[in-house]
Amino acid sequence: MTDKLYISYNQIHQLINDAVNKFQLGSQYTPDLIIAIGGGGFIPARILRSFLKAQNGTNIPIQAIGLSLYEELPNAGTNGVPEVPGTTVSKTQWLNFGGNDSLVSLLGRKILIVDEVDDSRKTLVYAVAELKKDILDQEREAGMEPGSSGTEIGIFVVYNKDKAKAEELPGDIMSKYYPAATTPDRWLSFPWDCTSDIEEHTQKAIKSFANSN
Repeated sequence: MTDKLYISYNQIHQLINDAVNKFQLGSQYTPDLIIAIGGGGFIPARILRSFLKAQNGTNIPIQAIGLSLYEELPNAGTNGVPEVPGTTVSKTQWLNFGGNDSLVSLLGRKILIVDEVDDSRKTLVYAVAELKKDILDQEREAGMEPGSSGTEIGIFVVYNKDKAKAEELPGDIMSKYYPAATTPDRWLSFPWDCTSDIEEHTQKAIKSFANSN
Protein backbone atom coordinates (compact mmCIF):
# COMPACT_ATOMS: atom_id res chain seq x y z
CA MET A 1 0.00 0.00 0.00
CA THR A 2 2.12 2.88 -1.31
CA ASP A 3 -0.50 5.16 -2.87
CA LYS A 4 -1.45 8.08 -0.64
CA LEU A 5 -4.62 10.18 -0.71
CA TYR A 6 -4.56 13.59 0.95
CA ILE A 7 -7.96 14.79 2.16
CA SER A 8 -8.90 18.33 3.17
CA TYR A 9 -11.43 19.61 5.70
CA ASN A 10 -13.52 21.08 2.88
CA GLN A 11 -13.59 17.78 1.01
CA ILE A 12 -14.69 15.90 4.14
CA HIS A 13 -17.39 18.49 4.79
CA GLN A 14 -18.72 18.04 1.26
CA LEU A 15 -18.50 14.23 1.40
CA ILE A 16 -20.58 14.18 4.58
CA ASN A 17 -23.14 16.58 3.13
CA ASP A 18 -23.47 14.44 0.00
CA ALA A 19 -23.79 11.25 2.08
CA VAL A 20 -26.58 12.70 4.23
CA ASN A 21 -28.55 13.44 1.07
CA LYS A 22 -27.68 10.16 -0.66
CA PHE A 23 -28.67 7.95 2.28
CA GLN A 24 -31.51 10.24 3.43
CA LEU A 25 -30.08 10.40 6.92
CA GLY A 26 -32.44 12.31 9.15
CA SER A 27 -35.46 10.87 7.35
CA GLN A 28 -34.77 7.30 6.17
CA TYR A 29 -32.70 6.65 9.29
CA THR A 30 -33.00 9.21 12.07
CA PRO A 31 -30.37 8.71 14.77
CA ASP A 32 -30.97 10.14 18.23
CA LEU A 33 -27.52 9.25 19.60
CA ILE A 34 -24.17 9.60 17.83
CA ILE A 35 -21.23 7.58 19.12
CA ALA A 36 -17.91 8.87 17.79
CA ILE A 37 -14.91 6.55 17.77
CA GLY A 38 -11.86 8.55 18.81
CA GLY A 39 -9.91 10.16 17.64
CA GLY A 40 -10.73 10.01 13.90
CA GLY A 41 -14.50 10.00 14.35
CA PHE A 42 -14.74 13.18 16.44
CA ILE A 43 -14.67 15.86 13.73
CA PRO A 44 -16.83 13.89 11.23
CA ALA A 45 -19.40 13.28 14.01
CA ARG A 46 -19.60 17.00 14.77
CA ILE A 47 -20.01 17.94 11.11
CA LEU A 48 -22.59 15.21 10.62
CA ARG A 49 -24.61 16.47 13.59
CA SER A 50 -24.94 19.90 11.96
CA PHE A 51 -26.34 18.41 8.76
CA LEU A 52 -28.75 16.23 10.74
CA LYS A 53 -29.89 19.25 12.76
CA ALA A 54 -30.67 21.00 9.46
CA GLN A 55 -32.95 18.04 8.68
CA ASN A 56 -34.95 17.88 11.91
CA GLY A 57 -33.95 20.85 14.08
CA THR A 58 -32.52 18.70 16.86
CA ASN A 59 -29.01 18.69 18.28
CA ILE A 60 -28.23 15.00 18.59
CA PRO A 61 -26.06 14.14 21.62
CA ILE A 62 -22.58 12.83 20.85
CA GLN A 63 -20.87 10.26 23.06
CA ALA A 64 -17.19 9.42 22.60
CA ILE A 65 -15.54 6.04 22.83
CA GLY A 66 -11.87 5.22 22.45
CA LEU A 67 -10.76 2.10 20.60
CA SER A 68 -7.22 1.35 19.46
CA LEU A 69 -6.26 -1.05 16.69
CA TYR A 70 -3.31 0.63 14.99
CA GLU A 71 0.08 -0.31 16.35
CA GLU A 72 1.97 2.38 18.22
CA LEU A 73 4.91 2.88 15.86
CA PRO A 74 7.47 5.70 16.11
CA ASN A 75 6.24 8.65 14.00
CA ALA A 76 3.30 6.58 12.68
CA GLY A 77 1.27 8.63 10.25
CA THR A 78 4.04 11.23 9.78
CA ASN A 79 7.30 11.55 7.88
CA GLY A 80 6.26 8.86 5.44
CA VAL A 81 5.67 6.24 8.12
CA PRO A 82 2.22 4.67 7.57
CA GLU A 83 0.07 3.46 10.43
CA VAL A 84 -0.03 -0.34 10.47
CA PRO A 85 -3.20 -2.10 11.64
CA GLY A 86 -2.65 -4.26 14.70
CA THR A 87 -4.38 -7.53 15.44
CA THR A 88 -6.28 -6.75 18.65
CA VAL A 89 -8.73 -3.98 19.47
CA SER A 90 -8.29 -2.41 22.89
CA LYS A 91 -10.83 -0.24 24.71
CA THR A 92 -9.32 3.02 25.97
CA GLN A 93 -12.55 4.93 26.71
CA TRP A 94 -16.19 3.90 26.85
CA LEU A 95 -19.65 5.33 27.40
CA ASN A 96 -20.34 7.09 30.68
CA PHE A 97 -23.04 5.22 32.54
CA GLY A 98 -22.44 6.86 35.94
CA GLY A 99 -24.07 9.88 37.60
CA ASN A 100 -27.63 11.13 37.35
CA ASP A 101 -26.76 13.82 34.82
CA SER A 102 -24.56 11.65 32.59
CA LEU A 103 -26.43 8.36 32.49
CA VAL A 104 -26.60 7.05 28.94
CA SER A 105 -29.61 4.89 28.20
CA LEU A 106 -29.30 2.86 25.04
CA LEU A 107 -32.81 1.43 25.18
CA GLY A 108 -35.05 2.33 22.27
CA ARG A 109 -32.34 4.44 20.70
CA LYS A 110 -31.37 4.84 17.08
CA ILE A 111 -27.59 4.87 17.41
CA LEU A 112 -25.15 5.98 14.74
CA ILE A 113 -21.50 5.00 15.19
CA VAL A 114 -19.12 7.38 13.38
CA ASP A 115 -15.50 6.80 12.38
CA GLU A 116 -13.11 8.19 9.80
CA VAL A 117 -12.35 4.94 7.96
CA ASP A 118 -13.48 1.34 7.66
CA ASP A 119 -10.20 -0.44 7.04
CA SER A 120 -10.03 -4.02 8.35
CA ARG A 121 -13.47 -3.55 9.97
CA LYS A 122 -12.17 -4.97 13.26
CA THR A 123 -12.76 -1.75 15.20
CA LEU A 124 -16.35 -1.41 14.00
CA VAL A 125 -17.15 -5.06 14.72
CA TYR A 126 -15.74 -4.67 18.22
CA ALA A 127 -17.71 -1.46 18.86
CA VAL A 128 -20.98 -3.04 17.74
CA ALA A 129 -20.41 -6.18 19.82
CA GLU A 130 -19.65 -4.15 22.96
CA LEU A 131 -22.67 -1.91 22.43
CA LYS A 132 -24.92 -4.93 22.02
CA LYS A 133 -23.62 -6.28 25.34
CA ASP A 134 -24.47 -2.98 27.02
CA ILE A 135 -27.94 -2.94 25.46
CA LEU A 136 -28.58 -6.48 26.68
CA ASP A 137 -27.42 -5.56 30.20
CA GLN A 138 -29.71 -2.52 30.28
CA GLU A 139 -32.66 -4.57 29.05
CA ARG A 140 -32.10 -7.10 31.82
CA GLU A 141 -31.81 -4.37 34.43
CA ALA A 142 -35.12 -2.92 33.20
CA GLY A 143 -36.80 -6.34 33.40
CA MET A 144 -37.19 -6.52 29.63
CA GLU A 145 -36.85 -9.50 27.32
CA PRO A 146 -33.51 -9.56 25.46
CA GLY A 147 -33.84 -7.66 22.19
CA SER A 148 -37.22 -6.16 23.07
CA SER A 149 -36.08 -2.54 23.50
CA GLY A 150 -36.04 -1.87 19.75
CA THR A 151 -32.59 -0.28 19.84
CA GLU A 152 -31.06 0.10 16.38
CA ILE A 153 -27.43 0.58 15.40
CA GLY A 154 -26.12 2.18 12.21
CA ILE A 155 -22.61 3.03 11.06
CA PHE A 156 -21.30 6.10 9.25
CA VAL A 157 -17.72 6.25 7.94
CA VAL A 158 -16.09 8.95 5.87
CA TYR A 159 -14.13 6.36 3.88
CA ASN A 160 -14.62 2.66 3.30
CA LYS A 161 -11.56 0.92 1.91
CA ASP A 162 -12.53 -1.43 -0.90
CA LYS A 163 -10.70 -4.53 0.34
CA ALA A 164 -11.30 -7.89 1.96
CA LYS A 165 -12.27 -7.32 5.60
CA ALA A 166 -10.75 -9.21 8.51
CA GLU A 167 -14.18 -9.42 10.15
CA GLU A 168 -17.78 -8.89 9.05
CA LEU A 169 -20.68 -6.99 10.55
CA PRO A 170 -24.10 -8.58 11.13
CA GLY A 171 -26.69 -8.15 8.41
CA ASP A 172 -28.91 -5.90 10.52
CA ILE A 173 -25.99 -3.50 10.93
CA MET A 174 -24.96 -3.59 7.25
CA SER A 175 -28.50 -2.59 6.30
CA LYS A 176 -27.71 0.73 8.03
CA TYR A 177 -24.10 1.10 6.88
CA TYR A 178 -23.35 4.51 5.38
CA PRO A 179 -19.94 5.16 3.75
CA ALA A 180 -19.54 8.72 2.51
CA ALA A 181 -16.94 7.50 0.00
CA THR A 182 -15.23 4.28 -1.06
CA THR A 183 -11.57 4.17 -1.99
CA PRO A 184 -9.02 1.55 -3.02
CA ASP A 185 -6.76 0.27 -0.25
CA ARG A 186 -4.31 3.13 0.21
CA TRP A 187 -2.89 5.39 2.87
CA LEU A 188 -5.40 8.12 3.77
CA SER A 189 -3.93 11.37 5.06
CA PHE A 190 -6.68 13.18 6.97
CA PRO A 191 -6.34 16.89 7.76
CA TRP A 192 -6.49 16.34 11.54
CA ASP A 193 -3.33 14.22 11.21
CA CYS A 194 -1.43 17.07 9.57
CA THR A 195 1.38 18.40 11.77
CA SER A 196 2.91 20.77 9.23
CA ASP A 197 1.42 23.46 6.98
CA ILE A 198 -2.33 22.83 6.64
CA GLU A 199 -2.47 24.98 3.49
CA GLU A 200 0.15 22.76 1.87
CA HIS A 201 -1.84 19.70 2.95
CA THR A 202 -4.99 21.23 1.40
CA GLN A 203 -3.22 21.84 -1.91
CA LYS A 204 -2.01 18.23 -1.93
CA ALA A 205 -5.60 17.14 -1.27
CA ILE A 206 -6.86 19.16 -4.23
CA LYS A 207 -4.25 17.52 -6.47
CA SER A 208 -5.04 14.06 -5.03
CA PHE A 209 -8.72 14.43 -5.86
CA ALA A 210 -7.98 15.80 -9.32
CA ASN A 211 -5.70 12.83 -10.08
CA SER A 212 -8.19 10.28 -8.75
CA ASN A 213 -11.03 11.48 -11.01
